Amino acid sequence: MKFAFGHSLTTSISTLRFPYLHHSFTNSPWFSCKRKTFMSQFSSNSTSLSSSSVRNFSSTASDDSMALPKTPKQQQQHPWLIVGLGNPGKKYSGTRHNVGFGMLDALADAEGISMSSVNFRALFGKGFIGNVPVMLAKPQTFMNASGESVGAIVSYYKIPLKQVLVIFDDLDLPFGKLRLLPKGGHGGQNGMRNIIDHFKGNRDFPRLRIGIGRPPGKMDAVNYVLRPFNKQEREELDFTFHRGVEAIRILVLEGFDKSATFVNSAKSIELT
Repeated sequence: MKFAFGHSLTTSISTLRFPYLHHSFTNSPWFSCKRKTFMSQFSSNSTSLSSSSVRNFSSTASDDSMALPKTPKQQQQHPWLIVGLGNPGKKYSGTRHNVGFGMLDALADAEGISMSSVNFRALFGKGFIGNVPVMLAKPQTFMNASGESVGAIVSYYKIPLKQVLVIFDDLDLPFGKLRLLPKGGHGGQNGMRNIIDHFKGNRDFPRLRIGIGRPPGKMDAVNYVLRPFNKQEREELDFTFHRGVEAIRILVLEGFDKSATFVNSAKSIELT
């Protein structure tokens, strides 16, 4: 058995170093004599070499393990998912129904988060707010099917619903006013309705509502939410987005209560 092992070992070595001379060289009388001498020396030294190596390795491993600091096992930190609702395409850009998109764009710009990738049927971006990981998503499914995108993201990343913030427009709030709530219904907003359906009826997730006011006169609500903002409204909306970005930072870094106090205590913006 020893000879067979030595033969395969030396054959492998010589094949690697002298591939073209291997056959004639290894079959020569000189090589056979040298191989017997080598195997005799190898047999007498192998036992002491092996035991010494094992003792040295065991000692080193033991010493290294003693030197390593004992740290508690860190728990995996789930990211926040922050979703802005709206409709895709230039036709709907800058309309009242897309203020969720607008708020998310303002947040991405403020935090330096790129949203150039498309995943889960959404414009998607990953980054940090402070040291907290966040994911930003603008579903491209059209408003009424927003849950198809949001539900897939939550399911894939196993995000707790308490860390899913949905931002959307609200007809029942005065223009420019923000309202942060820990949970609730859809309030007639079809995007929220669809998200709740994909969460199997679970409504226990925070939402940031952005007031767009009621339609004037007898204007139909559908036409109103798809109407763009005028110049003065856009200027005031910029202020709303600024406050909203700050509210989201507080929510992620300091918790819901502090963020809700910051947002909900603000006075409504009055159009002049």
